[in-house]
Amino acid sequence: MKQYLKLCEKIIKKGKWVKNGRTGKNCLTIINADLEYDVENNKFPLITTRKSFYKSAIAEILGHIRGYSSAKQFRKIGCNVWDNNANENLDWRNNPNRKGKDDMGRVYGVQGRSWKRPDGTLLDQFKKVINNLSKKIDDRAEIITFYNPGELELGCIRPCMHTHTFSIFNKKLYLTSYQRSCDVPLGLNFNQIQCFVLLALIAKITDNKPGKVFHKIINAHIYENQLQIMKNIQLKRIPYPIPKLKINKNIKTLKDIETWVHPSDFKVIGYKFHEEIKYPFTI
Repeated sequence: MKQYLKLCEKIIKKGKWVKNGRTGKNCLTIINADLEYDVENNKFPLITTRKSFYKSAIAEILGHIRGYSSAKQFRKIGCNVWDNNANENLDWRNNPNRKGKDDMGRVYGVQGRSWKRPDGTLLDQFKKVINNLSKKIDDRAEIITFYNPGELELGCIRPCMHTHTFSIFNKKLYLTSYQRSCDVPLGLNFNQIQCFVLLALIAKITDNKPGKVFHKIINAHIYENQLQIMKNIQLKRIPYPIPKLKINKNIKTLKDIETWVHPSDFKVIGYKFHEEIKYPFTI
């Protein structure tokens, strides 16, 4: 929580105004931000200075692990965040590669589960990494990436949180996650939750003890229509103690995650929060 607030304050104090070419909006921006999450000691990085809808964030990472390609699939497990990018993004709606309503194209989980090799065969990145980690193999390349430069035009959006690297070190499993772009007021807590849950889940199903997540953000920004809300409301609130996350003990395999795991299998313990803040969303 303190890391989140410090980052917001740093952007406000040291950020520079940059006009985003895709959205046409001005963003107060800094380059390079590093955050850490302590999964080993179950310090769940949930924002307390506003209500955070953590189940939707967990639903989204479950969808990525399953390789979802449709906003309809995400809605079925309680996540609506892909509705706009799949259906309201004009560039994507006019893209000849779009298959119709709710289609997201080859983004995120599709790349993670069905990366296309040059010969047309598919690589399941998640399965490869999980198999290795289950055998305690770390070849310094236990990497899952959603960023495929050759297929960017085949998806509704370029991946923001694009690469996850797992490392076995000192008998613990660590995760380093790379994010090219981050809407800090609106999106960052989703990303924090997902990094934490991803390490916790992969450690659980590979029988490894979790360590920490190292979260690197390249471009961290606050949109101009979010700035006054951040300064005058959220940053004036006093944070509450950090909560803990309880995961259903029956989750044991990748197949479990693929078939029956639901956001309701994740419970937050001790979450006290201030009232919701509705930040504007920029498509």
